[in-house]
Amino acid sequence: MDLFGPSRTKGFGGNYYALVIVDDYSRYTWTFFLTLKSEAYKAFKKFAKVIQNEKDLKIKVLRSDHGGEFQNESFENFCEENKIMHNFFAPRTPQPNGVVERKNRSLEELARTMLNEYEVPKYFWVDVVSTGCYVLNRMLIRPILKITPYELFKGRKPNVAHLKIFGCKCFVLNNGKENLGKFDSKADEAIFLGYSFTSKAYRVFNRRTLNVEEFMHVVFDETVDLEENPLESNKTNAGDEEYFKEALDEMYLNENPLAEPEDLSKSWKSPRGLSLENVIALQEIC
Repeated sequence: MDLFGPSRTKGFGGNYYALVIVDDYSRYTWTFFLTLKSEAYKAFKKFAKVIQNEKDLKIKVLRSDHGGEFQNESFENFCEENKIMHNFFAPRTPQPNGVVERKNRSLEELARTMLNEYEVPKYFWVDVVSTGCYVLNRMLIRPILKITPYELFKGRKPNVAHLKIFGCKCFVLNNGKENLGKFDSKADEAIFLGYSFTSKAYRVFNRRTLNVEEFMHVVFDETVDLEENPLESNKTNAGDEEYFKEALDEMYLNENPLAEPEDLSKSWKSPRGLSLENVIALQEIC
């Protein structure tokens, strides 16, 4: 296991670090997101109990660096109580722990590519890393064995029919508490972020509520047009566009006090095909 961070940008849930744990045989990977390094022991302790109960097996050996988050009294006591051998590698020589070091690099490179390809705000890096880990467990092939990590660890072939293009446009049912009128839209436009951590559902960024939500029934539009800019087709003068941008920033910050205005990409603030002229005309009528 290894820890990477701190991220320069705080995650949407206030996280700065990611704890990566890899099974040495199958290469199946788990990621846990932390606010402080000191939370690593608590996350590992919970993980150890769950995974040992799931597989009805005991963790025998643990390998990590000499970081204070791993080499401390709490970890030592836990390993002694559970008869776990805790191995460390020499300082400034990460090569002996190359399995998890390489996995860290793969997750970081994959997350960087996804964030920049679809202009996703950087504070969604937690969802991006989690999605990358989810996909790698089901898509990579273990050398020599020619089997995916998921099949080696779970004992069955993974189902990949539900995998979707990250960052694509999707539509979710508007099942909020507010009462809908007879002619109000029943669907909200959203952006696909990944897969739920705890349930069989998709995680999406709802453009109407400006929140990350989980839905099981989602309609995806995977026809990605990289040349399209949501604000180009209906552009008015610079003053109107700036006013509209500031209004959306203010609405987002009221609901998400941890966010910063400059982190919110333009393509995430305005639905596709939204006409600024229509918005301004509607405000004048009202």
